Amino acid sequence: MTLPMPWPELAALLVFATAMAFTPGPNTTLAAALAANRGLPHAMRFVCAVPVGWGLLLIGSALGLGALLAAAPVLRDALKFAGLAYMLWLAWKLARSGTLGQADPRRFDVGFGQGVLLQFVNVKAWMNALLISAGWITVADPPWARLALVLPLMMAYGFASNFTYALVGHALRGWLAQGARLVWFNRALAAVLVATAAWMAGL
Repeated sequence: MTLPMPWPELAALLVFATAMAFTPGPNTTLAAALAANRGLPHAMRFVCAVPVGWGLLLIGSALGLGALLAAAPVLRDALKFAGLAYMLWLAWKLARSGTLGQADPRRFDVGFGQGVLLQFVNVKAWMNALLISAGWITVADPPWARLALVLPLMMAYGFASNFTYALVGHALRGWLAQGARLVWFNRALAAVLVATAAWMAGL
């Protein structure tokens, strides 16, 4: 079978995707936090939302949304600061959560719809989508065959990375239930979100 992309290019894409998907970021941090606090079944809503939202970003980037953002600095900055504000709010909610459970709506939570929308204010997700679109999709003419190959691959990477972090969070639930461990675990992940927001602010 002939692929719409040479094997060396595909290998480079997979290496890049592995580095981008599995390094800590807002999505993986939230996946681990949700699974640790509310269990793996509950966290799966967010885990499944990430590749859906990110897939929409990649399609938008291939259609020229990246060029629109580059031409409209006000829109780009609005998305950026909305993402920073939302991430800091999530960090605050997470830092205040210290009880394992699934039913209390006041506890830390991010649902499917929020997970999809979070990708649109996630600077790391935008950067990833724009780089992949520019480096591996829109360089072809026509680009749609490449998009058909790259899109499901990258969505699979998004699911796999967040599912892996969620598994780690879920595996820690028994240990975190003892004493104040969950409180400090949540505060540590909240600090990761704040640090990520600070990094995003400098982009």
